[in-house]
Formats: sequence, C-alpha cells, structure tokens
Amino acid sequence: MARRTKEDAAATRDSILDAAEQLFVQQGVSRTTLQHIASAAGVTRGAIYWHFDDKAALFNAMMDRAILPMEAAQDELTASDGDDPLEELQQYFIRVLHETVTNPQARRALEIATLKMEYVDELDDVRVRRTESMVEWMEMAENRIASAIARGQAKVDIKPRTLALGMWVIVEGLIRNWLFDPAAFDLEETGWELIAPYIAAIRVG
Repeated sequence: MARRTKEDAAATRDSILDAAEQLFVQQGVSRTTLQHIASAAGVTRGAIYWHFDDKAALFNAMMDRAILPMEAAQDELTASDGDDPLEELQQYFIRVLHETVTNPQARRALEIATLKMEYVDELDDVRVRRTESMVEWMEMAENRIASAIARGQAKVDIKPRTLALGMWVIVEGLIRNWLFDPAAFDLEETGWELIAPYIAAIRVG
C-alpha cells in the first residue's frame, strides 16, 4: 500500500508539471495561476502546495525535469579532461543545438524560460537561478579556453572570459531566435557554420 501511495504521489506530481508546462507555453507564466494548473491537472490547489511551495518552485521543478540541453551537456563537459579542450567545447555546442531540436520537452522548457515569462515578483528566484546558471557556464567555458591556452592550442591575445562570452552570445542568441520561428533557419546547420569558424579563429596555427 505504501508503495502504491508513493506511485500515486509521483503520478500526481507529474500531472501537475505536465499541466503547468502546457499552460506556460500557451499563455505565459505570469498569466497562469496555480488554480489554472490545478484545474488542468484535475487536482486541488492543496495538492499543488503539497508538492510545491509556490509557483516558482513548481517552475523550477518543471525545468529540472526537462534537463535543459545546455545544463545536461555542461555536466558532461565539466567532468571531462580531454587533450583538446576547444574540440570538446565545439562538440558541446553541437550537442546543445541537436538536443534543442530533437528533444521536445527540453525545447518547450527553453521556449517558456526564454519567451514566455517575466522575472518579476514570485519568479525572481527563477531569475537568480538563470543568472547563476550563466555564471557557471561562463566559468566552465573560460576554464576550457584557459586550458587550451596553457597547452599551446589557443591564441593568447584575447581574454578567455571575452571568448567565453562570445560563445554564450552565439549559442544563446541562436536558440532564442530559432524559438521565435523554427522554420526560419536550420538551427544545427547554422550553428555549425557559426561555431566552427569561431573555434578555428581561436586555435593556434
């Protein structure tokens, strides 16, 4: 019985997250209330509060469940210590773009976080999380570039942090614009055409 109760609780939590994800895409985060989510999920508001402290906590849980492409790939890159840091960065970017195109749940989460919300009021914690995520990403990329410089594989006339920021602008900007209109351009092909020359320009020789 206890196991069944646990399974029921997990199913209820998933149904709440499914409903929230769908509503956030359809009408934006600020216009979606917990009552809207409860009605769509077929539960009470009390059930939502049993699983989540507030809408920000629910939003963060939805994002965690989606495992955003950049975060998933970044974990693997951070754990790696290969002989070619720049090649690893390039492959990381390509994977991020591929996952964005092929993973519907991750794509919806990115669309919500990028186009469907305002970082105000109770969602300010989400803004903080997004800022922290960017800081972590910048540190990871900066360390990779610094490692390439130390190995004699990258030029030394530009600061690693500046190069990392340029990479962030390319990838984040590409994804943002693609989400506005996925038919406008091929995200993976265009990404490769921009990222490969950028990495090549950093390399020595």
